[in-house]
Amino acid sequence: MRTSLWSTDAPARLLASCHRSSGEIVFPPVPAHSPLADRYEGLLLEGEGTLYSFTIIHPSAKSGLQPFALGYLDLAGPARLFGRVNGARSPAIGDTCRIVPDDAYGYAFELVEAAQ
Repeated sequence: MRTSLWSTDAPARLLASCHRSSGEIVFPPVPAHSPLADRYEGLLLEGEGTLYSFTIIHPSAKSGLQPFALGYLDLAGPARLFGRVNGARSPAIGDTCRIVPDDAYGYAFELVEAAQ
């Protein structure tokens, strides 16, 4: 999946903007047609980060949806993203997560399992 959120490199990475004078990182990136665009330069976010915080959402039984996790991921830079956390197990604070494309949400965090 390629959207304006993703680079065209392989592997794809999320795009952001960095304020030229303050160094503040902004996600999603500032569009090129924005009146503020000349104050920002493009930036590629790291592909992995550390889970800072999360919560498990328990949808109503009537919805038919299974529980899922939402969390904040800390990236180098510094940057912090919010998104859905996917994995075979429940997440834990401090887990390493990879940012992956997601058809429904644009991106999601995938738990990186330790080598066994």
